[in-house]
Amino acid sequence: MIAQFIAVVVIAYLLGSIPFGLIISKLKSGVDVRGSGSGKTGATNVMRTAGTRLGLLTVALDVGKAAGAVIIATVIIDSGSGSLTLGGAPILWLHAGQVAAGMAAVAGHNWPVFARFKGGRGVTAYFGTLFAIYPPAGIFGAQVVAIAALRSRHMSLGSIMGASAALCLMIPLTIAYNFPPIYLAYCAAAVALIVVQHADNIKRLRQGTERRLW
Repeated sequence: MIAQFIAVVVIAYLLGSIPFGLIISKLKSGVDVRGSGSGKTGATNVMRTAGTRLGLLTVALDVGKAAGAVIIATVIIDSGSGSLTLGGAPILWLHAGQVAAGMAAVAGHNWPVFARFKGGRGVTAYFGTLFAIYPPAGIFGAQVVAIAALRSRHMSLGSIMGASAALCLMIPLTIAYNFPPIYLAYCAAAVALIVVQHADNIKRLRQGTERRLW
């Protein structure tokens, strides 16, 4: 089981490391997004530097790679694989494997080995993992992202609000419907990472100098 767990983490990290934004922008427009705009390889910077259509394509591929990482973890570590104990509480290997794969995919997206460890901010990868772990939370968060970003024209604000909204949804599900607490812990850790990755955006939002969409 330990070998399967390690394999899940490695595969998820490598999948997350595929820099679709960088690949697409270079192939379609000849632009290296790492040298333009925010310098990130995520969809928002692709949208600004290479166009909206390529940005949306990047969103789809980044979401897909992260969801794929969790799905692969689910296949490798099935529900009959038993449990481990953490803090005296039993945790299914399946749930732990899914969460480990999610974190590894987000880490790969942010620090991709295939792009000199210079990637995105983890938002699309996070939502991709949520779509695989619990789709309603991912859909709800993505809707908040779209509404907040379109109304404010600040993708950074929409991203933080959407990620936080998904976390807020997981809290009552964990308390009232006995969802695995490790899922809630994963969401909390991922949202904290997303906020840290957006530290410069938050500063500009406060100063009123944050870049706007379109």
